[in-house]
Amino acid sequence: MPAPSLNTVNSLENIDVVILAGGLGTRVSSILKDTPKVLAPIDGRPYLEHLIDRLTGFGARRILLLIGHLADAVKTHVETNPRPDCEIISIIEPQPMGTAGALRLARDHFKSNPVMVMNGDSFVDANLCDFLNNHIASEAEGSLLCTKVDDAGRYGRIDCDEDGRIIRFVEKDPDFHGEGLVNAGIYLFNTAMLDYIALSFGASLEHDIFEKLPERHLNTYAGTFTFIDIGTPESLALAPEVFRRIS
Repeated sequence: MPAPSLNTVNSLENIDVVILAGGLGTRVSSILKDTPKVLAPIDGRPYLEHLIDRLTGFGARRILLLIGHLADAVKTHVETNPRPDCEIISIIEPQPMGTAGALRLARDHFKSNPVMVMNGDSFVDANLCDFLNNHIASEAEGSLLCTKVDDAGRYGRIDCDEDGRIIRFVEKDPDFHGEGLVNAGIYLFNTAMLDYIALSFGASLEHDIFEKLPERHLNTYAGTFTFIDIGTPESLALAPEVFRRIS
């Protein structure tokens, strides 16, 4: 696929979207049992279907689903519930590889520049086309979608300069009680960034890739967004209400 033009982009039609869904789901395994986290039922539908609805609403037409734990169940769901509005390609990790490792495995499947990558257990109500336009305008090799929270000390926060370039990543700090930016788990990577990840070592995008890059190498697109991570029993229980509110 060609790179998007520098004019305003109003659709993800020409952007590959990668969903990272290979995790074990340890924290919610007691609730979901043999159901993969990405298929967790939310208001009677698998979480994956809500996520794909969101992506196709922004025009996404090619989705790569990177799966590992209980992969057969996810692959079967995708094959028996085909979507008329997009192509979904399942790529199975032979063993747990982490977020960076999964991207290395799938590198040769990516066709667009940039590629959108997202965690398969989180949901953000940000405008993904606005995120794409911000990334293109920044001319950065990689961009992180971030959300503002009132108490950033509960999370690992991100410090930026006045242009939105990342200066440092700060670990959770119970002594910090103030507003800050946190990683919302959606990224845009140019070809050069994907090649760098493919040639690097380590399993984690956050710790083994992002934190080792020079200051101001990565861009942020930030706002006050509704954000939910279905990876804990508490947040999974809240998910139906959040989805109803967003829709």
